[in-house]
Amino acid sequence: MRLFRVALAQINPTVGDLEGNVRKIVDGIDRARRLGARLVAFPELAVTGYPPEDLLFKSAFIEANLRAVQDVAAASRGLTAVVGFVDKRDDILNAAAILHDGALAAVYHKQYLPNYGVFDENRYFQAGREAPVFALGETCLGVNICEDIWYPTGPTTRQALAGAELVVSINSSPYHAGKALFRERMVATRAADDVVCVAFVNTVGGQDELVFDGGSLIVNERGEVVARGRQFVEDLVVADLDLDAVFHARLHDSRRRKEKRERASDATRVTLAPLPAPPAPPLDPRDVVPLAPVDEILQALVLGTRDYVQKNGFRRVVIGLSGGIDSALVATIAVEALGRENVTGVTMPSPYSSAGTRRDARRLAKNLGIEFLTLPITPVFRAFLRALAGPFKGLKEDVTEENIQARIRGTLLMALSNKFGWLVLTTGNKSEIAVGYSTLYGDMAGGFAVIKDVPKTLVYEVARHVNARAGRPLIPESVFERPPSAELRPDQTDQDSLPPYPELDAILEAYVEEDRGVADLVARGFPEETVRRVVRMVDGNEYKRRQGPIGVKITPRAFGRDWRLPIVNRFRDR
Repeated sequence: MRLFRVALAQINPTVGDLEGNVRKIVDGIDRARRLGARLVAFPELAVTGYPPEDLLFKSAFIEANLRAVQDVAAASRGLTAVVGFVDKRDDILNAAAILHDGALAAVYHKQYLPNYGVFDENRYFQAGREAPVFALGETCLGVNICEDIWYPTGPTTRQALAGAELVVSINSSPYHAGKALFRERMVATRAADDVVCVAFVNTVGGQDELVFDGGSLIVNERGEVVARGRQFVEDLVVADLDLDAVFHARLHDSRRRKEKRERASDATRVTLAPLPAPPAPPLDPRDVVPLAPVDEILQALVLGTRDYVQKNGFRRVVIGLSGGIDSALVATIAVEALGRENVTGVTMPSPYSSAGTRRDARRLAKNLGIEFLTLPITPVFRAFLRALAGPFKGLKEDVTEENIQARIRGTLLMALSNKFGWLVLTTGNKSEIAVGYSTLYGDMAGGFAVIKDVPKTLVYEVARHVNARAGRPLIPESVFERPPSAELRPDQTDQDSLPPYPELDAILEAYVEEDRGVADLVARGFPEETVRRVVRMVDGNEYKRRQGPIGVKITPRAFGRDWRLPIVNRFRDR
């Protein structure tokens, strides 16, 4: 049995923090060496952080990244390390450095540059063309990067046909709900189809609105998961692979023999100097179970919030607590992400705030153990009405007066932010933001929108899960039972202005995430009048969404990087 011990260092780098990222990489190399790994792999663009975006237009950034790779190379004595970085030739390339025994031995360049959804790599990089393999003693290895492995006849297949028994895939694969399972199936399929072991390392952490969930995988030649990384936390995944089993499986695969004959590989073979096999201490048993779907979403929101706040240098956040479900969920996420000592809740009752919502805001703050401030807005609201009495004379009250209340609250929260350096977390959900059921410079005012990509019906589901995990009602039961309301006029409920949320969310999912048209939605059984009204609201409120803060992406298509609807837009789906 020819065992090869491989390690995957699932780290949380920070874009632009080259020194900090190098420290994480060197630490990962040291840990892998102590565990007897012969190879350790780090995520795509681990040196720079992902995605570096227009930092890649700065020559100083590229040069600093190249110097950082040399620092990492010096730390690689006694093993092989695969590290993502930006390579510089006559252009720049998304690259993997193959570091071997203290030196840069070779470089692989990413061939398939994604240019869809949240990706825009054609803006920055030249695509690679070669798919070399690396001979390390009796072992033959392949290395590729993220998108490369998603192509069934791409570099992984070419490297396997050229003799690679293990393909190392380094990734920065962003999260959305359900992607981890889909990704695992893809990796297992690629390994089984190409009769090759695959070591798939993914980055972890939050970067602006993106969250990377980790979930690294080591899969054998039968497509079986040998080891799995945890989701949403840094991890070091180590496993022993039986590479003789790859050889024996290929002996029985006439299909592969035919493909190898018909598709003669031109892959370059790079020889790495053999290294003494390091001591391989026994590995601790490891059983990582994938998270349940709702827990996966909650952990994504927590990690995205924590990293956005902390990586931007904030220590404390402030949240307007209305007594409703949205602000309650945001507050619980903030406490889990940052600790109760770093969260302040503010209730800002108006003439229309009910006794129930005031009570629930206090109860929530007490349950969470956070600082709780009360700033009544009624005197300020009346002062606004007096100031506007002249121009508004003879006109009925309408949404204008409702929005004034929301803007007073936004002003108070931003004043606390300015005075104390707290980051305001907004509380609007995806359903509201989609149809413009929000107020510019009011409830949209803030630095980070935690549940911006969470539909209202999912807000309730995640909030229920929060209470179940806690084993007690952190969020008071009355918050779930009360009809949703902005409480900006007497006896107001959200359903005065919107379709019922289950219906609204189903229409939004089809229109926003699937690009279904009016006719498609009506054919699905939705009332035509409702569909047309929702579509008009979505299309007509792009100007609001562009002015709101970013938030954690958890659906396949979030407002932001994924959604590029023109603001000036006269097309109407009829």
